Amino acid sequence: MIRANIILDKKIWKKKLKRPEIYFKKKLNKLSRLSTFKNKSQEFTVFLTNNRKMKVLNSKFRNKNISTDVLSFPLKIKLKNKTYLGDIAISFEIINKRAKSSNFDHELDKMWIHGYLHLLGHDHKKNKDYYLMKKKENLIFKKLNKIN
Repeated sequence: MIRANIILDKKIWKKKLKRPEIYFKKKLNKLSRLSTFKNKSQEFTVFLTNNRKMKVLNSKFRNKNISTDVLSFPLKIKLKNKTYLGDIAISFEIINKRAKSSNFDHELDKMWIHGYLHLLGHDHKKNKDYYLMKKKENLIFKKLNKIN
């Protein structure tokens, strides 16, 4: 089973996600049923925050003094019967702005899936890695948002 600890840093998220813990639990239950992720015992934290906090984190950890949509902090610690993968931080304002031409839940899914793949060790420094990661993101996104 894949689990996420949700930290709601800014209440503005509640305007779009009434119950973030339930939202992520449903998504991760679906993810856990996919063949690639079956029998995985993983945990990570999702930090739902704003542009100001993302700018601070991006500056502190990546030396980039700008806000960004998602940051991942891989850790990968083996605990008793699970692996703690690390933390993902997501900016409300960026997701909400993108959602104007899309859908808030879809934009949020794209960001946490992207962050989750970083926690698993994927990156996009080279073009071939970018396309491989993008392909995995799209595959997971489609399967999680398939209407049953």
